[in-house]
Amino acid sequence: MELGISDGNSEKIGKIDLIDRKIFVALAKNGRITITALADEVGLSKSPCQVRLARLEREGYIRGYRAILDTAKLGLDHVAFVEVKLSATTEKDLQAFNEGVLRIPEVEECHMVASTYDYLLKVRTTDIKSYRRVLGEDISSLPNVASTSTAVAMEAVKDSVSLSRLG
Repeated sequence: MELGISDGNSEKIGKIDLIDRKIFVALAKNGRITITALADEVGLSKSPCQVRLARLEREGYIRGYRAILDTAKLGLDHVAFVEVKLSATTEKDLQAFNEGVLRIPEVEECHMVASTYDYLLKVRTTDIKSYRRVLGEDISSLPNVASTSTAVAMEAVKDSVSLSRLG
C-alpha cells in the first residue's frame, strides 16, 4: 500500500511505500543505525537504501536526528500544559504569538487548537518556581495573551511518538 503525502497545499510531494515505512520505524528505534544495518533491516542493499534515505531527508519526511535525553536525570522533569486564550486572532495576531513562543526555550511544544482556548503549550522546567517565572514573565507577556490555564503533569505514562501505524 502506498500513501500519497501532501505538503498541505494538496500538492503531492512523494510516495511512501512499505520500505520507506520500515526505514522510519528502524530510525525511530535507533537514529544512529549504520546504513549497512539499516539496509539489512529493511531488505535492501546499501546503495538503494542510501538513495531512499537521502530522498526521505530531501523531501522533508525525515527532519533530523536527535538524542533522547533523560529529563529526570537532567532535573527537567516538571511538565505543565498551558491553555492560552488570545484577545485577538487575526492572522497578524496569530503570527505575532507564534514568533514570540518560538523564543521561549522552556516551551517544548505549541499547538494551535480548535477549542475554547487558542493554543496548548507543553512547558518543561526544573520545578514549580521556575515554571511560575516562565508563565509570568514569558508566556503571559506574549502578544495578545488574554488568559492562561495550567495543568501540571504528575506522571508521564506514555511520552513518545508512536509509529505503530507505519509498520
